Amino acid sequence: MAIIYSVYLIRSLSDPTQKYVGISDDLEKRLDDHNQGKSKHTSKFIPWELVVNINFYDKYKAYDF
Repeated sequence: MAIIYSVYLIRSLSDPTQKYVGISDDLEKRLDDHNQGKSKHTSKFIPWELVVNINFYDKYKAYDF
């Protein structure tokens, strides 16, 4: 099975003006990490919701996007 790289945009539910863009090969776990405060960049604005997700099979294309 091929690895899928997700480029995602999340928005804070506590402060909807706060948004974050990231890349992950395990989007569900990464979103859980954001909502558990495990990222210093997003921990002060939890909880987060997924706004958009774009998948790539090529890691470099995901980063270029």
